[in-house]
Amino acid sequence: RRYADPMESLPGELAELVRTRRTAHRAPRTPQRARRTTVGARRPGHDGWRTTVGVAFGGINAWSRRREDPYRGAVLIRRETPADVDAIRAVHAAAFDKTSGDGNGDGETVPVEATLVDALRADEGWLPAYSLVAVDSDGQVVGHVVATRGRVGGEPVALGLGPLGVLPDSQRRGVGSALMHAVLGAADAREEPLVVLLGHPDYYPRFGFRPAVEVGVTPPQPWGPQYFMARPLGAWRESIRGEFRYARPFDDL
Repeated sequence: RRYADPMESLPGELAELVRTRRTAHRAPRTPQRARRTTVGARRPGHDGWRTTVGVAFGGINAWSRRREDPYRGAVLIRRETPADVDAIRAVHAAAFDKTSGDGNGDGETVPVEATLVDALRADEGWLPAYSLVAVDSDGQVVGHVVATRGRVGGEPVALGLGPLGVLPDSQRRGVGSALMHAVLGAADAREEPLVVLLGHPDYYPRFGFRPAVEVGVTPPQPWGPQYFMARPLGAWRESIRGEFRYARPFDDL
């Protein structure tokens, strides 16, 4: 069944309650070499939009040293409210602060993602239904994701996803995945044809993303096709082809 506005038409709100707990018989975790989960993510000593564009567009914001752990507790995914604006800014400021290389930077440099959401909110491409927050059992906003209006071949038939940020203390616990599933579910319920992002090819296929060129959509910059990905939804049609354009604030990065 489809709803015209899933965030308002479903009982209560469109929300996802994540209640996964560790079990006593969980198999030991195999150590893995640290790797980045984003393309073009900020590294110590690197500045400029080219080193941050992958994070800002794609949205995963952590150095991944191990696989996600189940989130201990409950997280509610809901639409943002005016009271969440400052908390959302703080989430992205903390999530993308990589100046020390370990997710706990010095806080002196404000990441572009922290102000990008504010700029998107003031843009005509802003879509309130796709700005979602993750709230823990104490009522704290611990994560945020947003998708804004994008265009393919000049037509408003797609969404550009990102940024997606999670507070460092809540990372690798399934919060990011819950936000991703929620925003994709909201987009599909509202009959959006396509969601596009720039991100790591080892991470996003689990959510149904694949190289955008496979569905006839090309990037606005010469990014590698393996990093520029698209997720066709139920309303997608083969006639949606051409160059993708993000909402205007992305052009200012």
